[in-house]
Amino acid sequence: MTSYDVLGVGNALVDIQAQVEDSILSELSIDKGIMTLVDDQQQASVLSRLDGRPLNRCAGGSAANTIVALAEFGGTGAFIAKIGDDEVGEFFIKDMRDLGVKMDVDPAKGSPTGTCAVLITDDAQRSMMTNLGASATLQSSDIDESLIKAAKYVYIEGYLLTGETTKAAAYRAMDIAKQHGVKVAFTASDPFLVNMIRDEIWDLITGPVDLFFCNEEEAKSLTGEADPIACAAKIHDHAENVALTLGPKGSIVMHGGEAFPIEGVEVKAIDTTGAGDMYAGALLYGITNGMTWRQAGHLASQASARVVSQMGARLERKFTKEEIQSLSDLA
Repeated sequence: MTSYDVLGVGNALVDIQAQVEDSILSELSIDKGIMTLVDDQQQASVLSRLDGRPLNRCAGGSAANTIVALAEFGGTGAFIAKIGDDEVGEFFIKDMRDLGVKMDVDPAKGSPTGTCAVLITDDAQRSMMTNLGASATLQSSDIDESLIKAAKYVYIEGYLLTGETTKAAAYRAMDIAKQHGVKVAFTASDPFLVNMIRDEIWDLITGPVDLFFCNEEEAKSLTGEADPIACAAKIHDHAENVALTLGPKGSIVMHGGEAFPIEGVEVKAIDTTGAGDMYAGALLYGITNGMTWRQAGHLASQASARVVSQMGARLERKFTKEEIQSLSDLA
């Protein structure tokens, strides 16, 4: 059986990016610059309006982006999520496998594969329409025990906790990981989510979660503290490891009672989508491939800075082995 650095569990969404005029947003009654959840019919009408335009497609979703980042650094990853029985689903699986990520899943009949239409206007604003589609049908029976046993870490996205069956799948993955001595990493995903299920997240980080990822806003909401260092320390009282991102100011990594402040990297941010996913992928790559927590934090900081200085959640200019090595030497 092959072993994996990280097995991700999350939503399978194909990102479909298109450049559009402002008039298209008005015509489709889309709120500019924010993410809106839409149903199958609404998404079908948005996508049909993009027919004939140049589109950029790639496998996406928060945990999927993190596993892709891990793979692009040279780590070994697997991914569990639900796709629909359609061309978009076939595209998702092929895209993941082409990157070396193991993904085997029975398609859900009768639901379209989840999509996120990303409409980019001339002012660089991104307006997103997300249709979870088949990804919302993930259930505990989709969780493959043999894949979890073969991984060093299981990485769970917080968005799964918003649906009954997807939550059951997330908990089953964590339970199996604990039975087999596999570490559990969890990302808060969204400040909105933390506000909604604060107590449940505390239960998770006090319980099965070994590594908790969050950003400054999520950490403040969770702890009620105003200072990021106080936030990180409070979370670290409960969770063995904490990675708290601070946007351009860098991040704080907590491990073994020690705080490692990681400085930010000066870049001109063009598109911050996927910055947290990239940070998590780089950090997980580092700690499962022989780096210290401080070194992994530096790599993650560099990686998230590079991804925000371009469009899209995948690195156009990947890190070379030499760059990764030199970052290890510096940290």
